[in-house]
Amino acid sequence: MAATTGKLIYTIYRALSYGLSPLLYLHLRWRKNRGLEHPLRWPERLGHASLPRPQGPLLWFHAVSLGEGVAAIPVIKECIRKRPELTILMTTTTASAFEVIKNRLPNGVIYQFAPIDTPNAMDAFLGHWKPNAIVLIESELWPNLIMDASRKGIVLALINARMSTKSFKRWSSPWLLPVISLMLSKFSLIIPLSTMQAINFQLLLAPPSIINSSGDLKFVVEDFVSEGELRTIEDLKVQLAHRPVWMASSIHKGEEEVILAVHKVLIKVHPDLVTIIVPRHPEHGQEIAYKLQKEGQGVALRSQGDKIISGTNIYVVDTLGELRHLYRITPIAVIGGSFLPGFTGHNISEAGAAGCAVLTGPHVGHFSCMMSEMQQFNPLSVLQVSGKLELEEALEVLFRDNKVLEARREAAKQAYHSLSSGIVTRVWDLLDSKLLKHTLS
Repeated sequence: MAATTGKLIYTIYRALSYGLSPLLYLHLRWRKNRGLEHPLRWPERLGHASLPRPQGPLLWFHAVSLGEGVAAIPVIKECIRKRPELTILMTTTTASAFEVIKNRLPNGVIYQFAPIDTPNAMDAFLGHWKPNAIVLIESELWPNLIMDASRKGIVLALINARMSTKSFKRWSSPWLLPVISLMLSKFSLIIPLSTMQAINFQLLLAPPSIINSSGDLKFVVEDFVSEGELRTIEDLKVQLAHRPVWMASSIHKGEEEVILAVHKVLIKVHPDLVTIIVPRHPEHGQEIAYKLQKEGQGVALRSQGDKIISGTNIYVVDTLGELRHLYRITPIAVIGGSFLPGFTGHNISEAGAAGCAVLTGPHVGHFSCMMSEMQQFNPLSVLQVSGKLELEEALEVLFRDNKVLEARREAAKQAYHSLSSGIVTRVWDLLDSKLLKHTLS
């Protein structure tokens, strides 16, 4: 009965997505005109490939955005090392992910924009690339993609699988549970990022036999730095020498008010303080900088090549793909996306890998699992504050007491190294044994 209901709901979804295709096409054109889609490659979102398909077996990795795409790269590299006969196709959805990831992928990996989940776009994409297997990252559960792939005999895996509380409640509803259970039944492998996520997928009726654990891939931080990146970061490090520094990373709109309020308090005690602000979206950084400049504050903007000189107390980074390098030159990292209700935090392991003292706000969403694991390894590895006042107090302690600062930095680094060890190998072994050996033999 449930399977029949699931098929019926999917049939309705497929008909609706087909009927709405003209509107979705117009929406893509609108996004392209606003700079939200790639100006030349946006037709790839309709399933129109811009490159030919090479001969031989092909493995498709798909991630929605930058964080998920970066998490997939170590697995892709392991796949190339262990299975060099495979062609790897990588897709993401956002233009911001494209701009960063294209420079980090190994040679030979084909990079395209992902098709929207309409029957025509998905049929065109799958018909051209003919993947032998598909690896979806985190929460990319699109009905047409999954059901069309299954019909074509393409095996599916979901790695670093997660589902937000809101999504879980929605999928658990009587109307949607039959279709999500139908979709999950098409997977050969699901690797949740935590035990709690594994329980959620079982509650959504995913077959227990396909659920395996490996650890959170976002613990794995790539250590690649190009010569150009190294020069600019070293130059910035020199500019920051002998000045107290802290960084607020992945800041969303509204959170800058919290960060700047804390900055105003701290600078009274530390007049030569430098606060580095790295917004989640570059255009937000430009808005912050221009507002501060109008107020007459000493602010430098990274995209303009501004230098940190005497009198510069705020440095706004309005560029993409540099966060992991910036963590290396600041002793204290406050992770954004966590200070206002409705936010769900961001990856804290990158700051830990660089040896920062790591702080976060109260709203961390699914990153609560990562934070909990780090704190269980060492309680000093991550400090979660309740809001502005606690953040002020915590930062003041770190600036005043070097022993406390160094203890937190070391704890974060040790937690990262311990918890990231072996994750990529475990994910690869599962993909190889559960997916590829049966598909490519």
